Amino acid sequence: MKNEINYIWKDNKKLTIGSPLNGTKTLIMGILNVTPDSFSDGGKWNSIDNALRHMEEMIEAGADIIDIGAESSRPGFQVMSAKEEIERLSPFLEAIVPKCPVPISIDTFKAETAEFAAKMGVHILNDIWGLQYAEEPEEMAKVAAKYNLPVVAMHNRNSKIYDGDIIDSMRDFFRETIKIAERNGIPRKNIILDPGIGFGKTPEANLVVMNRLEELKVIDGVEYPMLLGTSRKSFIGYALDLPVEKRMEPTGATCVLGQMKGCEIMRIHDVAPIAPMLGITDAILKAK
Repeated sequence: MKNEINYIWKDNKKLTIGSPLNGTKTLIMGILNVTPDSFSDGGKWNSIDNALRHMEEMIEAGADIIDIGAESSRPGFQVMSAKEEIERLSPFLEAIVPKCPVPISIDTFKAETAEFAAKMGVHILNDIWGLQYAEEPEEMAKVAAKYNLPVVAMHNRNSKIYDGDIIDSMRDFFRETIKIAERNGIPRKNIILDPGIGFGKTPEANLVVMNRLEELKVIDGVEYPMLLGTSRKSFIGYALDLPVEKRMEPTGATCVLGQMKGCEIMRIHDVAPIAPMLGITDAILKAK
């Protein structure tokens, strides 16, 4: 972005989003799945002690944000009720929120869960349906506006078939997201776009979107911050024939590519090995 965006919450947790192309640090969102069935690390962190330890490890390694998810969004996942999601999430938020020194994001597409998490003190909403979850039209936007929280709005759809150019279709999706945000009083600075790598796209289409990320940065003349989530995803396995446990290095490569195309936030599992990759890329991009 041309200008930095600074968020300061009442508990003094701070976050600055600015373009790595303009010398601002690329932010790292460390993934903390407290699910038993995540596609890549299900069950590893779904005890309070393990979750707290992993949170601390990621922050020590360089995470600027911790993203907590209580429901897997792996391909073919079964949607759980908001009540079930809240029951699973509640003890983790009670333990983590008071002890986490960096902003916390909640990975959910259900407004009831988002409002519960907002009341518990989370700082960012991360919505895989980009404010467009069909079962709850505009409800997530109302929560984001009510609590004045930044929202990561991810591109998603049920079909992987695109009649025209995929980037044009994604821009149209984001236009609708932005309209929903505006109708519900979400400030423009609180909208963070996410191209949704691995969602509503074939493996080949994911590669195309990665190659053209910079085309999604500006929607109708306005430049928005962008989060990129490629960590361990299946398009890497498709391209390189690698199992999940061997996708760390190619994940790092996709993050570096994203930095060079202007993405401001990287959502990753493997913070310790990938943070230095992001750091040296930031240093290179800053050198004039």
